[in-house]
Amino acid sequence: MRVDLFDFDLPTDRIALRPAEPRDSARLLVVGEELEDRSVRDLPSLLRPGDLLVFNDTRVIPAQLEGRRGEASVGATLHKREGVREWRAFLRNARRVRDGDVVDFGNGVHATALGKGDDGSALLCFHGEEPVELLLERAGTMPLPPYIASRRPTDERDHADYQTMFAREAGAVAAPTAALHFTPELMESLAEAGIEHVTLTLHVGAGTFLPVKAEDTENHVMHSEWGRIDAATADRLNQVRAAGGRIIPVGTTSLRLLESAAGEDGLVRQFEGDTAIFITPGYRFRVVDGLVTNFHLPRSTLFMLVSALMGRERMIEAYAHAIERGYRFYSYGDASLLLP
Repeated sequence: MRVDLFDFDLPTDRIALRPAEPRDSARLLVVGEELEDRSVRDLPSLLRPGDLLVFNDTRVIPAQLEGRRGEASVGATLHKREGVREWRAFLRNARRVRDGDVVDFGNGVHATALGKGDDGSALLCFHGEEPVELLLERAGTMPLPPYIASRRPTDERDHADYQTMFAREAGAVAAPTAALHFTPELMESLAEAGIEHVTLTLHVGAGTFLPVKAEDTENHVMHSEWGRIDAATADRLNQVRAAGGRIIPVGTTSLRLLESAAGEDGLVRQFEGDTAIFITPGYRFRVVDGLVTNFHLPRSTLFMLVSALMGRERMIEAYAHAIERGYRFYSYGDASLLLP
């Protein structure tokens, strides 16, 4: 499909620079047979007893680094782990860095550039024996999305704001932002309404923010991300479906991993490994029955995904409604509940 079919105009004042306070006070656009303006706090009454929410328990690491190679400044955004000490990274001033060069990121943190990939990324090998996670805590900052980072600096608030209440497995360089709206109080209300939840792990990579540069979706290459669904979680998902409950992932990351682990029969299998699934209109969903998600960028793979679930015309209509009604967009913005 032509990528320009997924374009729309978004006023810059609709881009949220901070999350709602408290988190579950964010607005929620329900997209079903009708468009309905609600609040995230209304989810217990909008879902059914027996439904199962699926959260991503990945934890965002301080993956943004600033350093020097000689006299040249070099920025690095870690993208995907490839070894005990190796991370694939997107570099700023990449032309100043050659294979074998050492980049000094300060605070005693150094890495050698080992080679560049076809996507323009470089492989960084961190020096020393300390776990890389400790090095990043010393030298790194939270990797806010470009549409926020270009408008304000990262600060101490972001270390809490850009982490979900489910964050446990360190390894993401972007948050599964739909889950940012959930609080312990909301989870308690959902449980009282008979709505359960499970978690899986997908380490979100920086590739999620890369624009689709191809003119046709067939020519776009997705970046792979590592994910895991354990056997007990797979069994629970299948039990809920067999009992007539709906599987509703919270966030596109949870949805993509569920669909990667599901067979043609709709059953979810234990999964551990990389996925580069690219969902566009025409895709036949195997396991999910809805989605809680934020509002996504024009021409992005994520807007293509929600268009696949609900229909492109329906999502263009829903986004026009959200813009007109003053919804806040992107990572720190409001949410939508999509029920096809």
